[in-house]
Amino acid sequence: MATTVQPISPAAVDELAALRLELADFSTVELAEELPRMDLADQALRFRLLPKDRALAVFEEFDPVHQQELIDGLKTDFVREILESMEADDRAKLFDEMPAKVATRFQSQLSAADRRQTAQLLGYDPESAGRIMTPDYVSLRASMSAAAAIERIRHLRERPRHLDVLPVTDGHRKLLGTVTLADLVSADPDTEVAELIASEHYQVSTDTDQEEAARLIQEANLNALPVVDHEDRLVGLITWDDAMEVLEAEDTEDVARSAGAEPLDRPYLSAGVFMLARKRAVWLLVLAVSASLTVTVLNYYETYLANVTVLAVFISLLTGTGGNSGSQASVTIIRAMAVGEVRFSDAFRITWRESRVGFVLGALLAIVGGPVVGFVYGWDIGLIIAVTLLVICTWSTFVGSLLPLLAKKVGIDPALVSAPMVSTLCDATGLLIYFSVAAVVLGPALTG
Repeated sequence: MATTVQPISPAAVDELAALRLELADFSTVELAEELPRMDLADQALRFRLLPKDRALAVFEEFDPVHQQELIDGLKTDFVREILESMEADDRAKLFDEMPAKVATRFQSQLSAADRRQTAQLLGYDPESAGRIMTPDYVSLRASMSAAAAIERIRHLRERPRHLDVLPVTDGHRKLLGTVTLADLVSADPDTEVAELIASEHYQVSTDTDQEEAARLIQEANLNALPVVDHEDRLVGLITWDDAMEVLEAEDTEDVARSAGAEPLDRPYLSAGVFMLARKRAVWLLVLAVSASLTVTVLNYYETYLANVTVLAVFISLLTGTGGNSGSQASVTIIRAMAVGEVRFSDAFRITWRESRVGFVLGALLAIVGGPVVGFVYGWDIGLIIAVTLLVICTWSTFVGSLLPLLAKKVGIDPALVSAPMVSTLCDATGLLIYFSVAAVVLGPALTG
């Protein structure tokens, strides 16, 4: 099997037939990865050669940005067929990426039912569970028998793609729980659906945060999660694949911010040079201003450095160690918060634990580095370095663990106070610690 799809020149009928055979050798995922790398004309040509069902499967694997780019190269009638075949939540994501006028035009061409479903999803907050739920589901009445429930599923005019989890409601659409298709099929035909409802019941409301809903699906090992309105009436399901997309996006955002950049809103190769620069420039400026604290501290202790010049040798070592230990603690806590392992109520336990970790690390570095420095530069300098390493590591891990918790408490994304910010803060405070220890050990020798 080939590993890349090669662009072609405008082809005759025999070339198109050969290309169709070549495309058949690729999996859906491979095509979804390769087609967006081509120019729009080649991409559209290959897409039109795919069977309709396969074309839809490939299209749904695209990122919304690539979906919109491909739509620009396709004829309107073919686009309408694709849009009508998409699930409502995927269609809403695509319309979000389109210019408003284009989205409105395509939306007006949908059937009344599809248009209503899409408008309903677009009406929810972009970060809410309602925005990513699918309104295409099969619900069962609690009073139905297992045989009647299976018969209802069998005779559906349009069968949803996700049938492994079936919500159960009462006569007023109030959610009572869920049953699995496997339990329904294996049950006695006369068993009431109410008796098959899962013992543990999970649900979220339409305004629940997407990440919270997705984490629940992940942690509870759910295939689908019911979504209800404010009156506990069933309105949709969030499926595991949509939940994984949300978690991937959140993790991507955290990784970007932990490196001191804003997350990209599109795949990397679809982002221009100026967009990439803009996403990074703001944080570089913020960190540059923050780094001025370090310059201020150095200016303040300029006399110390003039009288004992050897102190300057270890500035980068100490600030780097403090910044790294603070960043390690920060990243660890941010990740633990993201997966729900810790909360602000655990702040004391976390900071006490991390301070002890920092003390152990500082002691290890002091034991190794202090004697080496003392042997080369004198034992008073060795003592300063050893004590400073101990204090800096303890302090930096404390700061690195506390700042993300405080950020979350006041409603700021913890990733915003991520590794670069913590590192910059620890640099400045590390210098204060360094020169304070030096003043105690060296005394009058520092001030002349």
